[in-house]
Amino acid sequence: MRFSRLGVIVFLGALVAVSTGCEAYNRILSRKDVVDGSTAYKERKFAEAERLFRLAAARDPEGKTEEGRIAQLFLARTIHSMYIGDRQNKPLAEKAIEEYKKALANDPNEQSAYKAVASLLDTPERQAEWRAWVTERANNEGLTPQNRAEALSSLAARENTCANEITDTEATKKPGKRDGQDVFIFVKPEKPEDLERLKKCVADGMAHADKAIGLEPPDVEAVKNLDLTALPLADLNAKHELVKVFESARSYKAAMLNQAARLAEMEGREDDARRLRAETAAARTRFNELSELNKSIQTEKDRRIAVEREAENSNANAKAGS
Repeated sequence: MRFSRLGVIVFLGALVAVSTGCEAYNRILSRKDVVDGSTAYKERKFAEAERLFRLAAARDPEGKTEEGRIAQLFLARTIHSMYIGDRQNKPLAEKAIEEYKKALANDPNEQSAYKAVASLLDTPERQAEWRAWVTERANNEGLTPQNRAEALSSLAARENTCANEITDTEATKKPGKRDGQDVFIFVKPEKPEDLERLKKCVADGMAHADKAIGLEPPDVEAVKNLDLTALPLADLNAKHELVKVFESARSYKAAMLNQAARLAEMEGREDDARRLRAETAAARTRFNELSELNKSIQTEKDRRIAVEREAENSNANAKAGS
């Protein structure tokens, strides 16, 4: 939850430059409040930061300007940080959720606000709220495919955990042989209700993973053919975020196929188990392709950072020697 003061000044300054009259005046005031609020936040003066961000957000409650949208998001982040410093203060968590929801009303695709609310709801006593929140995100056809896919992957991850709690135990996972290889053989859990829960987890998780995979745009595969060194940093970062979302989606597709294979083996459906194990291997290959691409993009980003630092050091040494 870091704010770049210089970045905020430059960005908002450019926006205000194209405004006129009263609107321009209000945007200038909001720009000042956002910049000063960012400074207060950095200095951990959260009460002052909250006051300044709230003033700026109040000038544009509908988020018609970038200043208004930034102020609303920063306000929510400030209250969230206050809660992190005092987790016994539950009303602060509720206030943060309320302000994040306002930010999402201004920009439904604001992913950081969605994730923050999901994080605040992800407590043992609020799991039903968490699931409702993430499911609503997953089903919102007005959002970008990657934002929906990320929510679907979160749901698939929960179902994979649910299934694993049943399949990955000493009672259900026994050492054995298959085709001359040492493997684990999966047997039914002792309690029938556990088997029924496993079936539901596998079915639901597979449905979520399939939907996430179905949202993958051609742009993901196209990244493989790009010259990463030639991409502007903004484009490189955007491609990286896209790849990471569908790397996760492919990962949970493979995970749910693996759980389905375990279930089939438990139920004695050997043909299904064999087919599902093969599909799991193929899905893991597809996941690994994006995992390698993700690493390549990160390597390029790290290279640029190293070049930038080397240039800064050279400039500093030159100034010192002059």
